[in-house]
Amino acid sequence: MLTLKRALATLVDQYRLQTGDMDLCRAQFREFVHQIPLMYFIISWNAVAVAFTYRDHASPWLSSVFPVVLCAVAFARGSWWTRNSQTTFSDAEIIGHIRTTGVLAIVLTVAFTVWTFLLYPHGDSQTKSHLTFFLALTQISAVFCLFPLRSAALSVATVATAMFLVYFLVMDDGQMVPEAVMLTLVAGGMVFILYKYNSTFSKLIRSQYSLRQRHLETQKLSDENRRIAFTDALSSLPNRRALLSRLEKIADVQSREPGQLAMVFIDLDGFKVINDFHGHQFGDHLITEVGRTLNSLRSEHSMLVRMGGDEFALLIEGEGAGEDAKRFAAEALERLTRPVTILGRQFQIGASIGISVDADGMIAPFELLRQADTAMYAVKANGKNSIQLFDKALDEGKMWRHQIEQEIADGLGRSEFNVVYQPIVETLTGSVSCVEALVRWPGRPGGPLSPDEFIGIAEGSGTIQALGMYVLERACRETRDIRDLNLSVNVSPTQFNNPDFCKHVQQILLLTGFPPKRLQLEITERHLIDYPERASLAIETLRDLGVSFALDDFGTGFTSIAYLQSFGFSCVKIDRSLTKRLEHDPNAGFLISGLIQMARGLNVSVVVEGVETEALAATLRATGCKQLQGYYFGRPGPLRDIVGVETAGQARYAVA
Repeated sequence: MLTLKRALATLVDQYRLQTGDMDLCRAQFREFVHQIPLMYFIISWNAVAVAFTYRDHASPWLSSVFPVVLCAVAFARGSWWTRNSQTTFSDAEIIGHIRTTGVLAIVLTVAFTVWTFLLYPHGDSQTKSHLTFFLALTQISAVFCLFPLRSAALSVATVATAMFLVYFLVMDDGQMVPEAVMLTLVAGGMVFILYKYNSTFSKLIRSQYSLRQRHLETQKLSDENRRIAFTDALSSLPNRRALLSRLEKIADVQSREPGQLAMVFIDLDGFKVINDFHGHQFGDHLITEVGRTLNSLRSEHSMLVRMGGDEFALLIEGEGAGEDAKRFAAEALERLTRPVTILGRQFQIGASIGISVDADGMIAPFELLRQADTAMYAVKANGKNSIQLFDKALDEGKMWRHQIEQEIADGLGRSEFNVVYQPIVETLTGSVSCVEALVRWPGRPGGPLSPDEFIGIAEGSGTIQALGMYVLERACRETRDIRDLNLSVNVSPTQFNNPDFCKHVQQILLLTGFPPKRLQLEITERHLIDYPERASLAIETLRDLGVSFALDDFGTGFTSIAYLQSFGFSCVKIDRSLTKRLEHDPNAGFLISGLIQMARGLNVSVVVEGVETEALAATLRATGCKQLQGYYFGRPGPLRDIVGVETAGQARYAVA
């Protein structure tokens, strides 16, 4: 009994319009919308044929009026569908039209069948044969035209076949039973074909739907992969690949208006040390914060990207791109120099910013990026924390710097560099108590360069590490056996902030056998301002070995006194700029005397640099300075010329 109910429920379900799968409904609608006008045409044409056959056998109402009404309805519906065959309908409209068409098809089929049944008794055997032919043809045609709509086709086939079978089983004493049975069998065959067709059609639509879904999922995955590939995971900004892709598209444009393309290249100053010393967690938070800050400053028609590491770039398109680039650069520099708090700790960084503008509309996009990068590196080479607009002269300077960078590396391998020494003397005895080691480059194939010309390049390229260690090792070897002679060596900020600096110094001391207590390293306030924690750790580590530290360029900064107390310097070197003021400003002597007295109060020795005349030396002796350095006591030269050689106007120097 339960099985029978399920079978009946399944059978009834075949006659219902399935609205649960709208993809299938849309596909059915697309198929039958082109066939429905044909169904109405067949009904109209068959009605005309039947009316013509019975024109002399039935009343005008049956032979004329009824078919006219039937044809008018069919023509109106067929015309409407023809006009709207290309119309886009909503899902609700599609379901409504399918229901209306299904009901109307049944109504017209029943009306046509009843009409023919009313005409049938009035004809002779020939006209009756014509009528049954057209009736069967109409039913079969209607079913085939409604094939895409299973519920409508089944309903029409069932209603029409049942009426045909019942009517002709009783008419003419059963003479039409064979035709009725045959039509029933044909109808059954049509229903079977209809079922198979709709089953195959449904599978096809579902398969297409599944393919579309997989395609959409694949496309979504592809889009997501592309988004990931073109997005920086840390800052959520577009990455270098995204910028290069955009530049490629711009390059494909045949021409551009002048001044409608600009590039800003930003490199953070001091990021590497924060990242190395405080850890990547601090560095990552800093990059994220910088990204948010820069993104808030950019204009609408621009693209901010993280190039990698601590580098960012802004591509600006549209009218006034050059002015927009300058505005952005100025605001970015101002914002990036403000103190920033990361995980409860305050840091201060800066930025080196390069700008390039396509002023004439002829610069290739990738060249624009290179120019902005070149301008940024020019800022790096000239003290950082500034803005530089690209100029053709920068390319020449960049090529020259690259050449010098390579020559420095090659020169170290070929021993082209030399170390010279300048004496530091005791004012009371005139003896040399210490020498400062200075690097020179006499063996350069292209001619000597002054330290001012190549030291900055070495710092910018990283070769300062090797160069600085070369100077330290050679100076330690050459002065090791001169007892009681102290050695002072300058250390660049780049060299000092290397995480392995302390280890390298220890290795050199061990390798050369130089006593650590005779070594003094000179650093400037810049070391302490940029990276105070790292500087403190390095100073403490080496001081435990016996190495002492001198604060160079003392008196020219703002916080030197605080640094003397915090970092435990054993010596300060008063900058030559203060010494020169003594030549034309007698009050400068009071300033120097005050600095000396302050240093004494902190138990720190003082060396005054830049002493070039006897008068200056006498004045400085009067201020109470105990150690002097300058051309008056000796220019930088070989060690043998300093130890044991008498200088002009002075007693013969001996090692103190």
